[in-house]
Amino acid sequence: MTADNRMREGPVGRLLHVLCDICAVVGGAVLIAMAIMTVVSVIGRTFFDSPILGDVELVQLGLAVCVATFLPYTQFRSANIIVDFFTTRASARSQRWMDGLGCLLYAGMTALIAWRVYAGGVMSQENQEASMLMNLPLWIPYMLMVPGLVLCTLVGLYQAVIYWTQPAAAEGDAA
Repeated sequence: MTADNRMREGPVGRLLHVLCDICAVVGGAVLIAMAIMTVVSVIGRTFFDSPILGDVELVQLGLAVCVATFLPYTQFRSANIIVDFFTTRASARSQRWMDGLGCLLYAGMTALIAWRVYAGGVMSQENQEASMLMNLPLWIPYMLMVPGLVLCTLVGLYQAVIYWTQPAAAEGDAA
């Protein structure tokens, strides 16, 4: 059984799998909406001298949300870049321990980022900060980022537990 399949076992793994997929679909929808808006704005600017007002700031805000919604999907599938130069000769047990530690550190960092993004959103709302051209409240994209970052934290914690508690995969399976 591959590492990806081990992560999907049990009710917690299945729930996280579904939530990560939903989160990625939301991010994809935001990305598609931004692409359509950009095309419409470029066509409007080129042919009608009438671009969409604030298209650049909408793309900036939307990309922040996209990144936060794609992170859990990437982490759940162990698709982040891993530099294994120093660990290739380590035993399977050592590699699993280090993978678990990496997931725990990743979870700690995403928890810290989620906390600070949430705090920034609250402060932005209290100060009534808004985007320059469209006057959109900036707390909204901040708060849209928080669920993805929290989910990413939960995925990292879950993966650390799996790496440290479940037996290693068979020899032929890649981690």
